[in-house]
Formats: sequence, structure tokens, C-alpha cells
Amino acid sequence: MKVAFFDTRSYDKASFTKANTDGGFNYEIDFRDFKLNENTALTAQGYDVVCVFVNDVVNADVIAELKKCGVKLIALRCAGFNNVDLKAASAAGIKVVRVPAYSPYAVAEHGAALLLSLTRHIPQAYLRTKTANLNIDGLTGRDLHGLTGGILGTGKIGQIMAGILKGFGMKIIAYDPYPNEKWASETGATYVSKDEIFQQSDVLSLHCPLTEETKHIVNHDTMKMMKHDAVIINTGRGALIDSKALVHALKHGHIGGIGMDVYEEESKYFFSDWSTDIMTDDVLARLLTFPNVIITGHQAFLTTNALKNLADTTLENIRAFAAGEELVNEVK
Repeated sequence: MKVAFFDTRSYDKASFTKANTDGGFNYEIDFRDFKLNENTALTAQGYDVVCVFVNDVVNADVIAELKKCGVKLIALRCAGFNNVDLKAASAAGIKVVRVPAYSPYAVAEHGAALLLSLTRHIPQAYLRTKTANLNIDGLTGRDLHGLTGGILGTGKIGQIMAGILKGFGMKIIAYDPYPNEKWASETGATYVSKDEIFQQSDVLSLHCPLTEETKHIVNHDTMKMMKHDAVIINTGRGALIDSKALVHALKHGHIGGIGMDVYEEESKYFFSDWSTDIMTDDVLARLLTFPNVIITGHQAFLTTNALKNLADTTLENIRAFAAGEELVNEVK
């Protein structure tokens, strides 16, 4: 099997090369640092599989070109698949597989790190002490113990985040259109309505997939419902939040702050160094100026455990496809 990898970084190359050898797959892998899109799809000519990440474009036009190139499988090395036109892939006879759970602990733990950093002003304190400024004025935080943690989406990552927040002594409430009552009963979480989770949460952590129903679920109206000192943590999908509405809410004190590892229009900027260039995204540039905003560049997944699981599962998905076996991780 010949596999073309798009949008790869050094850690992708290291983890997949090791998994390819250690697992005995021995696929012919070509790592590209550029993204898959309408302009690069033709470079998949002669490859059986393309392996893509969250910011690759896999729309109908790209899929049509992949079909011409002879591609038979699109292998997502991530859980999300909102960047793939599944109807177009099905019509073209191209299968789509993903990695549904590579390390939910990595993502949830990163969310907790963002929360602690935000509420205890760790970035500001670190920058001060690096210059020998040990003044703690303006760094007053608050206890998480006794506050209410809202979990928006109670899949595996949401459940783990709930457990972490419960460990801090927080009361856990949750919203999910498909509630897991057994989990709620076992952990002491309480399902509430969508409005109630915005109204009651001191910490609102987002863990739902990006769908037509969840796009901009955090918007001007829902943020106005929130407590003025409530904080949002987003390690899910950027477009769960209306970014322009977020800027407005922060400017007018409708919420207390946000820690985010994803951004609605991240594909141009994330995973790249823009420190010496002009950033033309006015919304992202504005968000970076707020002292009560922490943004990391989509690194929640980036642990050695997760990278190994991503590589192992992706290559196993490809092996099962080549062998004509059932694709347990197929997205239809």
C-alpha cells in the first residue's frame, strides 16, 4: 500500500515511521508538509491511501480529484470528520476511516491545564518571575472547589473532564442530546437543559462534535446567559464558538474568560510560526490581546501516548481495508 500523508509535522513522521516498522506494516509512506486541498489533491496520483488531519480540505472537488488519482481510502488521523464531504466520498466509492479515541485523557488533561492556568493567572505570573518580578498584585484567582462545572457533550473526553473537575470538588452538570444516565448516576453528574448549563456553569467545558446543530452553540445569546465570572474551556472544535460574539462578550464582561486550544478559522494559522508576519485575522489578533484569554495551538492531543495510538490505529485501519476486512472505524 502506498500512502500519501498531508499536513505532517516532525512528530507525525517520527510516530508513524516507528509504528510502520514496529507493527510490521511496512507501507510505502510519503510525508508532505503541505495541506490537502483543491490545489494539492493531484499530488495523490499513484497512491492508494491519503492520510489527512483536521485542517486538510476534503470537499467534493478534492474527492473528485482523489478518485481520478486512484485513491481508494481516506484515512483520518484524528477523531473529527467535519472537514470531509462524506456524501461525495460515498458517491465516489472512497471509504473514510478515522481514529475515534486516541487518548481522551490527553485532551481532557489539557483542558484542565488551561482552566488552572486561566483561573490562577499562571502565564502572567510566569512572565513576571522570568524577569525577576515577584509582585503578585493582580494575580488573585479563585478556588474551583465548590463551583459548578458544566460539561457540554458527555462522550469519553467529556466524561474524563467531568471526573477531573469532580476531583477538584466541583458540582458537575451536563448537557447532551443523548444523555448517558448510567454514567451520570455513577459519577453524581446531573443532566440539565441547554439553557441551564449556560446559566448555571462557573466553568463550561466543550466536548461535543461539530455538526449543524452544534455550530456556534456558544454565541451572543448563550454567553449573555452566563455568569459574568464564568469561564469557557474549548478543546473540542473551534466553530462551536462564534468567535466575533466571543470578542464582544469579553469586551463587555459577559463572561470571565476563556481557555481555547482550537479556533474557528484556525486552518491558516495553527501549526505555523507567525511571529514575524502580519496576522490578518482581526478576530484572532484581538483575542490574543485579552489578559483573560489563553490560546494554545491545537496541542491538546499532543502526548506520546496519543501519538502512538493515532499511528497504530490509523495503520491498522489501512491494513483492514487492504485485507478486505470489516472497517470498525469507518465513517459513513
